[in-house]
Parts: sequence; C-alpha cells; structure tokens
Amino acid sequence: MDFLTRLDPGVLLLLGVLALIELGLVVAALWDLTRPGRRVRGDSRLMWALIILFVSTFGPIVYFLVGREEAGPTEDTERRAWPTAASEAGGSVAAAAGVPTSAPAVPPAPPVVSPAPRTALPTTTAPAAAAPAAVVARGLTKLYPGEILALDRLDLEVPGGSVFGLLGPNGAGKTTTLRILAGLAHATAGVATVAGIPVAGGGSELTRRIGYLDQDPRYYGWATGREIVGLVGRLHGLRGSELASRAGEVLGRVGLADAADRRLATYSGGMRQRLGIAQALVNRPAVLILDEPVSSLDPEGRRDLLTLIAELRGSATVLFSTHVLADVERICDRVAILDRGRLVTEGPLGALLDRYALPIYRIEPEPGQAAAVARLAATLRATAWTTDVTVEPDRLRVTVSDPVRAAAGLLPAVVAAGVTVASFERARPTLEDVFLQLVGRDANGATGAAGAAGATGPGAVE
Repeated sequence: MDFLTRLDPGVLLLLGVLALIELGLVVAALWDLTRPGRRVRGDSRLMWALIILFVSTFGPIVYFLVGREEAGPTEDTERRAWPTAASEAGGSVAAAAGVPTSAPAVPPAPPVVSPAPRTALPTTTAPAAAAPAAVVARGLTKLYPGEILALDRLDLEVPGGSVFGLLGPNGAGKTTTLRILAGLAHATAGVATVAGIPVAGGGSELTRRIGYLDQDPRYYGWATGREIVGLVGRLHGLRGSELASRAGEVLGRVGLADAADRRLATYSGGMRQRLGIAQALVNRPAVLILDEPVSSLDPEGRRDLLTLIAELRGSATVLFSTHVLADVERICDRVAILDRGRLVTEGPLGALLDRYALPIYRIEPEPGQAAAVARLAATLRATAWTTDVTVEPDRLRVTVSDPVRAAAGLLPAVVAAGVTVASFERARPTLEDVFLQLVGRDANGATGAAGAAGATGPGAVE
C-alpha cells in the first residue's frame, strides 16, 4: 500500500468517493435482501447479486490500475504494454523515454559466438580516466539472425561528466551499441552498466537515469511538442507544476518555445530533432545517449545544439554518435572509433591526433598548369615517403609517412616538375585523417584513399 503515498491528492479523493459508493451499494443490497417481512423476487435477487459482483470486482481493478500507473511502470508492465504503443508511433515515444520494450527480468545465458576470421585491426588501450566511468561495457557481442555480427566483444569506458564521441562508418555497430546501453536491445553476450545500473534487468531504475534520442525520432503528428515532452516527463514521474515548468524550460533551451503548442505534423525535420533533444533532457539524466543528434539540422541549428551539448559537460555524461567529424573535434573530450563491430581505438582527441594523424601538405598551384601538376603528382606518388597524393581542382593534397624526408624533398620535387606555386602549407591533421588511416573508409562507408583495412565480415548493421 506504499503506492498511496505517491498518489496526487485529487486521485486519493476520487478513490475515497468510489470506495464510499461501493460500501453504500453493498450495505443497501444486504439490507434489502435481509430485512424482516420483505419478500424478494427473483429478478431483485439477480439485480443485487450483479451489483455486488460488479462492485467487488470493478473496485479492486480500478485501485490496482491507478496504483500501477501512479507508482511508475514496472518491468513487467513495460514488457506487456509498450510494444503496442511503440508499433503505433514507430517506437519513438518508448525509445524517447528509454523504456525497454521487451527486457527480460533475468537475461538468458549467452550462446557461444564464433565470429568469422578477419584481419586484425589496430587497437589501443587508453589510460585510465580520472573521472569514474559513467558507462562501462565488457565483451559486448550482438549477433543478429543470419549470422550478422554487429558487435564483436566490445570493451568501452566513458568517463563521468565527459562528452564522448562514437565514430565509425555505416555498419560499424554504433546504433546497436547505443540501443543496448539504453536498454532497447539485448546483447548476445557481455555485460554493461550505465550510471552504475546494470543494463540487463535495469528496468525503470535505468530509465530514470538516462535520456535517449533515436537516430530517426518519430512522434504522433496530431500531438504538440509540449504534449510529447509532457508525456515523457510523466513517464519519468514528473507531475503538476514541476512538469509544466520543466517542459517549458527544455523546449526553450532547444529553441522550440514559440512552436511548443503547434502540431508535430507542421514541424520540419530539424524541429523534430530539437524536440528529441528536449524530451531526452526532461528528466535531468545522468547519462545522455544521442544517436546522430545533428543529422537533420541546418548549420545554425547544429551550432546551437553543439553549444548545448558542450554546456552539459560536467553536469551530465553525453555519449553520441555522428558522421560529422568536425563536430566531434569541436566539442568531444574523448573519441572511440568502431569498425565492423570492433573497437579500433579510443582515447583523448588530442592524443589520437598526435598518435595517428600523418602530416599533410597542401600545394596550391597557379592556374593553367594541368600538365605540370600531373607530372608532380606522378613524381610524388613514386616516392617512398608519401602515402597518398590527391589532385583536387585547385590544389594537391599530399599525405606523408616521414615528415623529415618530406620536408627536405617536397619543395625540390615541386621545382623539378616546373610547377609555379601560389601557396604551400603543412596542414594540421584532423580527425578525418585519423579516421581514414585507421578505418580506410569515410564515415559514410565509402572507401577512402588509405584503402580498406581488414576483410569484410559476414554482414553488418548499424
């Protein structure tokens, strides 16, 4: 009966009135049936019997349902009720609140997974972070039907209070990782904790500690932005003025204050993405999990959202995936790169740039020298100290493996080829350079200049 302490006063008053009505009906029925000298006809007995039966069954059912709703969904009710609602709205509302759709109370024993052999990828072990880990994954493996290996024994640690970028080409396993950590999918093997809560069987306790934004959020078109945020807030236990205040706060924070009461059918893709961030923030999560949060935003919206994520540093842990590598360089403390479901490297962004990014030279020739530029490119490709030479419409991009030999030999090669140079610079390595070197494909899965590293697995999913 402890759930009664969590009910609103209005709900308690309603339940009290219902209880008095039920008691009055029972007393009236018993008095009418048993009073002296009263001849009760058969149809009267049947009427009172039906009333007593209805009262004795309907009342407890109402109390039970109200108590379950107000006390917060348990794992069993989530398992039964949410698949239908999720199927109607593309799973977006359940996913938005981080509610597991089919989480078993006790995870099944993981089967033995024997992944297909593949070429080893370079890995690195980052030094232990100073902050306690907000997300820990050990040996996470996900095998889909058809022997599709999405995750292959993934080990990952995300320090508390950090902004952590999860990178990888299409099919690397980023979305699968985030869905497992949010409790929306189950690992075939391995364990994980988020905010100190085990993902397997974490139930409503895990839900209260996280905020989640799906890669493609979908909501009811007839609802308003305020109604969606309010719904997610109620799922997290917010009520009354606290809910109204918090909903207005997060909608304003993502730039939707003026559109809060508009129907979602009138929202643009970028506005729906902003709404996804708002609902993910409504419960003040300890860990915010975002799958491609800036994919539908214009440049101004991307800037504002990245600023918002950066402001959460220290007060919450942000784990997000993206294909926009420049965004990661702008706000992330640490980065992990996945490929074919495996961790390629992980560590502070600056350390990764220093360790993996090769020096790059950009040469801008004067116009009208196509033949001389082609001759220079062929010469540079034949040298031992270059790893890639790309001829672009207005410049050459030269990646080198030996900075000392390149510094001594690059300009003489330009002079020997007869190329008149407008500008010559050594560029700062970028995260994209690291990505292409380690993965061999860009973030969309297209083969990069570095070439693909490793054999293709039996299948891939995002």
